Amino acid sequence: MKEKSREIFGNKMPQKVYRKAAKSKKKFQKKFGDDSKVDYPVVLKENAHIGDSLGVVDVLLPEQKEASKLEFDKEKGIIVGNIRMGFGHYRISMAIASAAKSMGYTPYWMDLNSYPRTTCTKVIGAQNDLYSLGSRLSGKSKLFNKLVWEPMNYEGFRKLSYNASDQKNAELMAPVYRNVPKEIPVVATHVWPAQAAIHAGMKYVVNAIPDNWPMALHLSEGSLHTVQTHYAYQGYRILNGMQGKDVLNPMPEKDLIYTGHYIDHELVGNIEADCEARIQRKQEKKPMRFLLTIGGAGAQREIFAAIIRYLLPAIREGRAALYVNVGDYRNVWEELLQEIPGLKNAATEHFDDWENTKQFAEAALDGEVTGVHGFYHKNIFEAVYCTNLLMRSCDVLVTKPSELAFYPVPKLFIKRVGGHEQWGAIHSAEIGDGTLECRDIPHTLQMLELFQSSDHLLTDMCEAIMENKKQGIYDGAYRVVELAMGLRKGGEGQ
Repeated sequence: MKEKSREIFGNKMPQKVYRKAAKSKKKFQKKFGDDSKVDYPVVLKENAHIGDSLGVVDVLLPEQKEASKLEFDKEKGIIVGNIRMGFGHYRISMAIASAAKSMGYTPYWMDLNSYPRTTCTKVIGAQNDLYSLGSRLSGKSKLFNKLVWEPMNYEGFRKLSYNASDQKNAELMAPVYRNVPKEIPVVATHVWPAQAAIHAGMKYVVNAIPDNWPMALHLSEGSLHTVQTHYAYQGYRILNGMQGKDVLNPMPEKDLIYTGHYIDHELVGNIEADCEARIQRKQEKKPMRFLLTIGGAGAQREIFAAIIRYLLPAIREGRAALYVNVGDYRNVWEELLQEIPGLKNAATEHFDDWENTKQFAEAALDGEVTGVHGFYHKNIFEAVYCTNLLMRSCDVLVTKPSELAFYPVPKLFIKRVGGHEQWGAIHSAEIGDGTLECRDIPHTLQMLELFQSSDHLLTDMCEAIMENKKQGIYDGAYRVVELAMGLRKGGEGQ
């Protein structure tokens, strides 16, 4: 296998770029060790939290779980490779798993950030910690955001030189795939599991790219790259701006496919019913349901606090209702209670009780909802999937324009975290299922008022979502699974 840090899609890297990439790998080797010769056996275990819903089977190391009699299904199995970095990559993985289950396949969940004694997890964890710190600092310091965070997320991750270093580091992640059957297709929802799979010799790898802003960060040469928008397709095809103003050798046509948005089967299958219910609630002047999802480390808590304060009078008057999912960050909820007078008295807490959360979400589909409902789950799967469950019965999802920008629900976009996210809001506004990015609190509150005072905004988004479904815009997860399984069929026929 040629060294992927020396040449990327036919574009040779300067020697200084390669030396920097090699230095990065050596730094991690020195800090975390090199387990490239370690033979890691794997254990399969049904996921206790989303196994029933999404058919997920976890791929674990023996010390994480007791011995299991489960074995890989080499005909119907598909690896969903991901990392626990924020909530976004987990959510996209859940969409792929959901689609796979609906199509009769078994999704094997492989989180490369969940194997504590491996060099792989140590390397990912270190980088995740840095990213989380940067995300929090960007929310607290306008100067840091302007001078460091926005440029890094917008242009730094865009460069081929960044991909060269990532490819070198990913060589340290390959050992965790050693005992995974090489013929089982892999769908990676972050680039590192895709790169590691290629380095490990996995034969059929799909790299499901999450963002709408083309960045070399997401390249994994040797895998099939999928994108959710036509804009992203064009940018990746020509590797636009990934080496300054240079015109680069393009990605081969066979390596890049537009699929549409990566969305759960349960959400896609109920689009019409859920949108019609939203329109009906609006016409009948029922309380308008807003869903606030606070991911990561709650970096935008100030904005969410302002939204809750603004909505509380309408909630008391029965004109609005509120879901607040703080994920696995209970401290964020406690801080909101201290900050906002009256929140505690208006709120019902659904804390660390998955059955209660599922029952509430189901009952809300055709029942009445009033007041404020807070959701917290210690388990990461429940913390993430809670938003997916609540999404169907909410009227408006209030979120930063990250992975949720692509979901088929009316959306109010608050200020982004990182310049790359703005392109998710732009795409959503253009296809009609979300607002412009509201980049400060006054404009966010203005949009809240428009949703409540006007019938047109919500109705128009619901109608756009139903039309988008007819065009297949939300069918990306199904398409990704089809492509992954098709790679193997094509390989077997050669």
